[in-house]
Amino acid sequence: MPALKENSSEVVQPFLMGCGTKEPKITQLCLAAIQRLMSHEVVSEAAAGNIINMLWQLMENSLEELKLLQTVLVLLTTNTVVHDEALSKAIVLCFRLHFTKDNITNNTAAATVRQVVTVVFERVVAEDERYKDTIEQPAAVQGNSNRRSVSTLKPCAKDAYMLFQDLCQLVNADAPYWLVGMTEMTRTFGLELLESVLNDFPQVFLQHQEFSFLLKERVCPLVIKLFSPNIKFRQGSSTSSSPAPVEKPYFPICMRLLRVVSVLIKQFYSLLVTECEIFLSLLVKFLDADKPQWLRAVAVESIHRLCVQPQLLRSFCQSYDMKQHSTKVFRDIVNALGSFIQSLFLVPSTGNASVTPNQTGSNASGSTGSAQTNPGVLGMGGGATVLPAFEYRGTWIPILNVTVQGSAKATYLEMLDKVEPPTIPEGYAMSVAFHCLLDLVRGITTMIEGELGEAETVNQTTTETTSLPAQASERQDLQSVSDQSDKELVNRAVWEEMVNACWCGLLAALSLLLDASTDEAATENILKAELTMAALCGRLGLVTSRDAFITAICKGSLPPHYALTVLNSTTAALSSKSYSIQGQNVQMISPSSESHQQVVAVGQPLALQPQGTVMLTSKNIQCMRTLLNLAHCHGAVLGTSWQLVLATLQHLVWILGLKPGVGGALKPGRAVEGPSTVLTTAVMTDLPVISNILSRLFESSQYLDDVSLHHLINALCSLSLEAMDMAYGNNKEPSLFAVAKLLETGLVNMHRIEILWRPLTGHLLEVCQHPNSRMREWGAEALTSLIKAGLTFSHDPPLSQNQRLQLLLLNPLKELSNISHPDIRIKQLECVLQILQSQGDSLGPGWPLVLGVMGAIRSDQGESLIRTAFQCLQLVVTDFLPTMPCTCLQIVVEVAGSFGLHNQELNISLTSIGLLWNISDYFFQRGEIIEKELNKEEAVLQKQAEEKGVVLNRPFHPAPPFDCLWLCLYAKLGELCVDPRPAVRKSAGQTLFSTIGAHGTLLQHSTWHTVIWKVLFHLLDRVRESSTTADKEKIESGGGNILIHHSRDTAEKQWAETWVLTLAGVARIFNTRRYLLQPLGDFSQAWDVLLDHIQSAALSKNNEVSLAALKSFQEILQIVSPVRDSEKPDTPPAINVSVPVVVGTTTATSLGRSFMRTDSIGERMGRYNGSELPVVTDEIEDLNLWWAAWNSWYRIGSESTKPPINFDKLTFIPSQPFLTALIQIFPALYQHIKTGFSMDDLQKLGVILHGAVSVPISSDASPFILPSYTEAVLTSLQEAVLTALDVLQKAICVGSENMQIMYPAIFDQLLAFVEFSCKPPQYGQLETKHIANAKYNQAEWVALNYVPFAERSLEVVVDLYQKTACHKAVVNEKVLQNIIKTLRIPLSLKYSCPSESTWKLAVSSLLKVLSIGLPVARQHASSGKFDSMWPELANTFEDFLFTKSTPPDNLSIQEFQKNESIDVEVVQLISTEILPYANFIPKEFVGQIMTMLNKGSIHSQSSSFTEAEIDIRMREEFSKVCFETLLQFSFSNKVTTPQEGYISRMALSVLLKRSQDVLHRYIEDERLSGKCPLPRQQVTEIIFVLKAVSTLIDSLKKTQPENVDANTWAQVIALYPTLVECITCSSSEVCSALKEALVPFKDFMHPPASKVQNGES
Repeated sequence: MPALKENSSEVVQPFLMGCGTKEPKITQLCLAAIQRLMSHEVVSEAAAGNIINMLWQLMENSLEELKLLQTVLVLLTTNTVVHDEALSKAIVLCFRLHFTKDNITNNTAAATVRQVVTVVFERVVAEDERYKDTIEQPAAVQGNSNRRSVSTLKPCAKDAYMLFQDLCQLVNADAPYWLVGMTEMTRTFGLELLESVLNDFPQVFLQHQEFSFLLKERVCPLVIKLFSPNIKFRQGSSTSSSPAPVEKPYFPICMRLLRVVSVLIKQFYSLLVTECEIFLSLLVKFLDADKPQWLRAVAVESIHRLCVQPQLLRSFCQSYDMKQHSTKVFRDIVNALGSFIQSLFLVPSTGNASVTPNQTGSNASGSTGSAQTNPGVLGMGGGATVLPAFEYRGTWIPILNVTVQGSAKATYLEMLDKVEPPTIPEGYAMSVAFHCLLDLVRGITTMIEGELGEAETVNQTTTETTSLPAQASERQDLQSVSDQSDKELVNRAVWEEMVNACWCGLLAALSLLLDASTDEAATENILKAELTMAALCGRLGLVTSRDAFITAICKGSLPPHYALTVLNSTTAALSSKSYSIQGQNVQMISPSSESHQQVVAVGQPLALQPQGTVMLTSKNIQCMRTLLNLAHCHGAVLGTSWQLVLATLQHLVWILGLKPGVGGALKPGRAVEGPSTVLTTAVMTDLPVISNILSRLFESSQYLDDVSLHHLINALCSLSLEAMDMAYGNNKEPSLFAVAKLLETGLVNMHRIEILWRPLTGHLLEVCQHPNSRMREWGAEALTSLIKAGLTFSHDPPLSQNQRLQLLLLNPLKELSNISHPDIRIKQLECVLQILQSQGDSLGPGWPLVLGVMGAIRSDQGESLIRTAFQCLQLVVTDFLPTMPCTCLQIVVEVAGSFGLHNQELNISLTSIGLLWNISDYFFQRGEIIEKELNKEEAVLQKQAEEKGVVLNRPFHPAPPFDCLWLCLYAKLGELCVDPRPAVRKSAGQTLFSTIGAHGTLLQHSTWHTVIWKVLFHLLDRVRESSTTADKEKIESGGGNILIHHSRDTAEKQWAETWVLTLAGVARIFNTRRYLLQPLGDFSQAWDVLLDHIQSAALSKNNEVSLAALKSFQEILQIVSPVRDSEKPDTPPAINVSVPVVVGTTTATSLGRSFMRTDSIGERMGRYNGSELPVVTDEIEDLNLWWAAWNSWYRIGSESTKPPINFDKLTFIPSQPFLTALIQIFPALYQHIKTGFSMDDLQKLGVILHGAVSVPISSDASPFILPSYTEAVLTSLQEAVLTALDVLQKAICVGSENMQIMYPAIFDQLLAFVEFSCKPPQYGQLETKHIANAKYNQAEWVALNYVPFAERSLEVVVDLYQKTACHKAVVNEKVLQNIIKTLRIPLSLKYSCPSESTWKLAVSSLLKVLSIGLPVARQHASSGKFDSMWPELANTFEDFLFTKSTPPDNLSIQEFQKNESIDVEVVQLISTEILPYANFIPKEFVGQIMTMLNKGSIHSQSSSFTEAEIDIRMREEFSKVCFETLLQFSFSNKVTTPQEGYISRMALSVLLKRSQDVLHRYIEDERLSGKCPLPRQQVTEIIFVLKAVSTLIDSLKKTQPENVDANTWAQVIALYPTLVECITCSSSEVCSALKEALVPFKDFMHPPASKVQNGES
């Protein structure tokens, strides 16, 4: 064979020559032979060249064309001998044959060319295969110019290169370099060849730099150039007007170019990144609305080809979208599809309207027309088969079945035989675009999810080793994995970018399509796309996009324009950004309202004010199912979008009228109000399915991880909050969806209930507080169901071993107690009853909570509630006391007590006091067992507390636990003792004091301390507080027709009774148990507190209480029994002692008192065996206790007698019996404290005595207390006061020296009382009426008659002074001065005194006192101790003798004379006791006395007399005495100092001067008055002056002449002319007086002497 091949040129030669004959027969034979040779591969290169040359000639002669082609094909395919020039010639030959006139030849030639081109490239592949192991030398860099120097290429590759280069040249209409001899060529054919090479041999281009270079430098520019007419062309611009007509796009070329581009992008994307960016941008441009319909169709098909290659899309994203300055190609593609779809709806699809009127093809035009005129026909045509289609705002576009899912089978890109643009059926472009979207979504999601899955499995393994929580689905946790590879971070960035780039466009398009879709299958596909996108975004943690897709599905589920805020806000945020795509905006198109879907349900919208009804279509239901599907399958990635999903479901459920049933499952139910929901049969069959899916959805929550579960619960809670907001303020049926679903979620997640219990129950508790009753009821239903389910669920470990969980479960039950709605509380209590009945025995540590629930019922919560709760309690007390832990007994006590405090039903309160008595019996009977168990528990707690280093804290610590239990019981009863209802208080009080009496002996001795302090005193505090604040309003009747006695007809009076009983009870315990209490360390403090209570009670503004308090005071002081006989056992009063048991009489009597026990449990005394009996003395010897009692007494006294600041009708003033009792306590108290009784104490006592006496009496009590006014009798209070002072005085009398300094204080006190005679004490600002003016029936206050009291006090003063005048303290403290000062008051008032007896007594007392006191004063004159007394005395004389008060009109003359004689007596005292001792007396005083006498001698007339009495009333006797005393003193020889004489002379001259003035004035008036008589006063005055003048002259004559000053004589004589003037007066009385005055002047009548002038020498 090889030999044959070597010589093949010779062998072939004859056949070639045969062909040269051009004889057809021969030619055919030769060609067949040549083919035979070729097929055996025995043709050498040279031979082959010859064969080709021969074939060329045949071709030029157009002979055997088909045979030629066949030969060429065989030659080139069988071996590789033909290359370079020969090869090029063979190829040109085929091309030439392609352009003959004969169709068959043409087609055959075309096929041959295609095959030959393929062969050329196959050789390259084979060649590469052969040489693949040899090392490539670095290829020289290609320059543009030397196109032919491809020296580096191997032979086959070089041929291929040349061929490909020339193909490009030809398509570009340039001359080829290698294919010499080409005559003609079509672009379409060239493009097809280029496409097939690029498509079939991508590796050649990728492996050889030279080929890649061709791609970049030749192919791409060529494609871009050829595209230009398509880019520039705008459909609709008229061709005539533009000067340079734009070349019209040519379908065959355009379509082939797009095919080339598809291949370039698919195969050589990595080489041609920049060029592809341009191609893709062009593709996007071709979708524009102004491009021809067919162009848009092919462009869409091309894009579809890209959309089915997710990896390619991913590369776009990486190369463009993720680079900073690059076009966002991937995003643009998606957005372009979106706007393309929109444009199809918005522009009527009439094709190139401007070119041909109807290019859409006659087949579709009919239907389009009808659809556009009446869009409803197709949508609603019941029986007609409906074409699947999209319809939007009147634009109807059918959906054609264009492709199988996932493969881009193009229709128009394959029409290689068409020259004219084909007619595109309506809806074709839309259908392709629709599939593009679907494939895009499917591709991206499958790719990313696959990669995510791998990443997660990798992560899972790494995570498990690093033991971090493996939640790869959560983005942040992913990043927390430490050794995470960079690759994955890069991947994640790509995935996120892809989603971020495409989601807006996708969403816009899909939402629009969803809205427009009328076909179930299409809708299903759209929804599926939205669902997968949402899930993907969720997995990648892209919240915004996830929510946007979910929102779209949600909106689809609801009727158009349905007001649902969650969704609207999301879309608002989206539509505000419109996405710009190369200058055109994609708007989010709002749904069109005219949806032509079958309406399957009509219901009410869930809104505050539902307006009419809304309709649900089958599409809504379809969307709803998708939504359910999404939630069901992808719940774990929904996160916060649960809110959107659940909100939508809630509204749908509402519209469909599903209502929650048991366990929270939703069942179809009737709407409560409004037009009832209308459901078609179609949807009726669906409803159970939907309801089932809904339930399954929440059941599947048990497979969610904890975080997702929390998201779900949060969403349900916020949904529920919205429903709650909506249900406020109206009683419409609320939406219970969220509550029902919370219940369902809780029930299925019971195995991990702990993690969601708090948020779940926390929210349900809020629901339970809602004002809407239906909502509330469901909240409570859900909560109680969950609690019961939780308690019965078999947890692991079981509840009995997991106390924390049990308490957690029961806790919300307790929380329900904070809600006031009765319906909720009833549910709560029913739940408690059920729990008690089913699990009462195994509650264990849950008891406190359960009891707490019963105890939390408040009084204001209605009778039925309280009854139910009380039933529970009775059940507990009767059945469960022995089974519950002893530590809970205390709670039972507290709860029982709290029922006692309920004021709804008196019987319940009284019964519960009975229960407390039963409980106390139970304690008493099982005391030892309880004590043991409590001590054990105590030890455990103590240990725990020590370990923690904290102090054990429980009520009544540190009493032993069993005692604490008793103390709690006492404390509870104590609380009931202050219940607002008197009956309860009484019952509780009796029970308390009985229990302490009956069972008190069980207590440890030390616990008594607590009983006293925490129980009894606490109770007293409370009673005191309540009593003081009780209402004074009158209570009309005690309910029903029960009349109330007037002593109990106000709350205050009823409380008073309680206070009296309590105080008496406590005082009694102090007395009977004194043997227990006194050994306690702080008996004295307890004593103080008790005294404090007695004090408060005594000071309470209630007579009953205050009096009783003093009785208790007397009782604890044991003052009450006057018999103090040591032989008699002294039983404290007011205690019913049942045959007292006398214990250890021998020892007791030796103490002077037998020892009484009031508890009959003798053996209990074993604690104190005979020898150690606590010492109890007869009296309280401890002085401190007495002083405490004195202090209390003082406080009671000072507070009760202190007048209030302001008064009104209700001001409380203490009663006389109270005050009397108070003061009577003092003497006895004083006996014990007299040794330490100081001045301060005396002062305090004085204040109280003074205050007590000042208190007025209310007018309605006065008849019983006041003596009739005329009797001068003291009230018992006043007696008591004087007695108290008497006791003191006697004590001082026998007391030590230092006690005697108290005398002055006693005087002060008594003198203060004396003042009452004239100035009755003021009681604050209270106006008191005089007894005579008081009306008995008015609440007025009557002042007592203080005169007898004051006078008695004065007598006591005088007596006392007589005894003590010389006493040092009395002298030093100026007692005399004070007595005078006090007496001055009644003396100066004289006739104005309330009682005449007063001033008379005062005068006599003054005289008595002075008779004793003045000698003492003279004695101490030098010491100055009495200096201040003298002026006081002078003033007193002055005020008395010249009183400003006028005598009463009815005063008889005898009386007047009697009174005058008293005045005279005083003047006589002055002349006997004072003036003779003038040397020892201050001069000023003497001066004052002189002035006074002087005044008395003239001015003693009173102006109020009637004419008849005038002569008597002039007090002539008195004036005479004064005058005489005055003159006697003035002119006495005893003048020791000139000053005294001067004083008397002064007095005389003044006297004369006055007489002169009076006379002058009288004369003047007489003259003027004419016949009228002068006023009586003036006449009286003149008469007196005249009398005085005559008296004066008499006196002057008697005096030694040398004692009289010449000046005086002159003044006397000067009167004479004036007297003479008076003679003319008309009054006879004046005349007679004048006579008497003129007569003595005779003695002055002397004959004139020569040297003597007027008696002056």
